[in-house]
Amino acid sequence: MIEDLKNERRPAPRSSSRLGTIGWFVARIVAAFLFLSAAQVVIYKFVPVPITLTMLMDDHPVTKEWTALSDIDRDMVAAVISGEDGKFCQHKGFDQEAMMQAFKRNQKGGRIRGGSTISQQTAKNVFLWQGGGYLRKGLEAWYTVLIETIWGKRRIMEVYLNVAETGIGTYGVEAGAQRYYGKSARKLSAVEAARIAAVLPLPKQREVNGAGGFTRRHGNAIARRVNVVKNGALDSCVYK
Repeated sequence: MIEDLKNERRPAPRSSSRLGTIGWFVARIVAAFLFLSAAQVVIYKFVPVPITLTMLMDDHPVTKEWTALSDIDRDMVAAVISGEDGKFCQHKGFDQEAMMQAFKRNQKGGRIRGGSTISQQTAKNVFLWQGGGYLRKGLEAWYTVLIETIWGKRRIMEVYLNVAETGIGTYGVEAGAQRYYGKSARKLSAVEAARIAAVLPLPKQREVNGAGGFTRRHGNAIARRVNVVKNGALDSCVYK
């Protein structure tokens, strides 16, 4: 019995103590991140996004002008849905079918295509950095769930149209409309909106004015689908 009492009084092994401390520390970090990320999303539900990491890391002077969705032509919304995410109003942040199709195309080689939704792109553009990697993708998924839950589709679209890069050093469709057409985004035609939407995947490499090749064909295809989006109520989650 004396031996048993001695064993009970022995301190826990140091390795177990260290693991417990590390686990507690990691749990605190994770909890802090979850709280802060949710707070960020709640704030940006009401406040215009002032700056993003992409803008800060841009080597060119940045031009941007925050514009309310009500001051952006509906054709611009239809154009980005047509060009970037045809199921924007149907999915809850992720389009698994589009992601699988993109994966199969990329396996065949050639031009790399993504399967990201507008929600995912908005999460990346606002809260994260450009590029790949499992960490970035994991964080992107988390922020996508948050903005879908807290913001809703209309706010996601509004933020996307204000932070998406529309040309070298140009962010948002208002700045893009002023740069390329000398007019407000409120007055864009379907063709003009489609041309801006066509450069969104590669804004530093594609031209809006005088575009040729794939960009021109892609822009024309988007323009033809603008009325399809509106008449088919594919933008209904934005204009309730």
